[in-house]
Amino acid sequence: MKAFGKKPDGARQERMRASPMWAGDGFRNIYPIAPGLRDPNVKMPSLKDFLCGGERRMPNGPLPTLDPRHAWRKPPESGLRATWLGHSSVLIEIDGLRLLTDPVWGPRASPTRLAGPKRFQPAPVKLKELPPLDLVLVSHDHYDHLDYPTIRELAKTPAPFVTSLGVGAHLEAFGVPRERITELDWWESYQHPGSELVVTATPSQHFSGRGLKDRNATLWSSLSMRTPRHSVFFSGDTGLTGQFEEIRERLGAFDLVMLEVGAHHPAWGDIHLGPDNALKALELLGGGAFLPVHWGTFNLAMHAWDAPAETLLASAERHNVRLLMPRQGEAVEPAHAERATPWWRGVDSVALPQEPGAAEADAAVPKSMPWPQD
Repeated sequence: MKAFGKKPDGARQERMRASPMWAGDGFRNIYPIAPGLRDPNVKMPSLKDFLCGGERRMPNGPLPTLDPRHAWRKPPESGLRATWLGHSSVLIEIDGLRLLTDPVWGPRASPTRLAGPKRFQPAPVKLKELPPLDLVLVSHDHYDHLDYPTIRELAKTPAPFVTSLGVGAHLEAFGVPRERITELDWWESYQHPGSELVVTATPSQHFSGRGLKDRNATLWSSLSMRTPRHSVFFSGDTGLTGQFEEIRERLGAFDLVMLEVGAHHPAWGDIHLGPDNALKALELLGGGAFLPVHWGTFNLAMHAWDAPAETLLASAERHNVRLLMPRQGEAVEPAHAERATPWWRGVDSVALPQEPGAAEADAAVPKSMPWPQD
């Protein structure tokens, strides 16, 4: 299937092999895993567990959303604004530029529309309703971060793409011209033409792959976005490591920090943060307004769909965290953000109608699918 993408080759492959993260047959995590991050006594969820286990893993009712187009018509007063559009997709407005992280508008985090984790509801705006983009950022190649139908549409726009080493092969296969793609190794930077925006690929603790035989064939990264006035950090997917402290030491603190908090599980605690470790990562990064991402859109783990949000809300006040918990489509400025409110608590009081055949389609996940999926 076309959604699998393309294997890097030629000059792209040679550049990948020159990376310090290249281990001969793929990329590797280089930072030691801290004790306690992964519980060796907890098994990976089985296919049966994933399909039938756990409670409240999907909302019973529609999540409240806002149409952000009215807000987007006016520039942010502070110069920095973020609009969470679901999962890890965030429109960032920073000093006159619009950046979009890990855009996923497709119906499933899967290579097929017939099976795999289905999104709870459509994104708050259609792709064609987005304002003109100055840059698209893709942290790594997993399906809930690199979405074939979304990239096919964005390829029709003039926006350039910045991504991790090797991921450009997938982008090209999905229709993005090579000259619009910049691939970065960790600590390499891209300066947006005609502006003072600098994007730097920074370390993360994760993995990659879109099929059964391409694990770690491309690099994964977190991303720093900086202008002389503002700075934003985006984790992509990652576990907790001391590399967050190194990022702060090398690049400075951030005005806005976007960290993944969902799809956590003790069996893969070394490659995903979850809410508790996200707060530790935030501290290592030097603080900043905290916008949680990677939740509220797909069912990718055993925990309740709103568990990350509840945990963060309970912990934020104790840790003196400036927590931003906007609804999908709600544009927020870190400089003027109000206190987080639990908008998600009323969601399960309204039942969503079940689509004909939806249960059968959701169950049709390949038996050999690797875990975790993201």
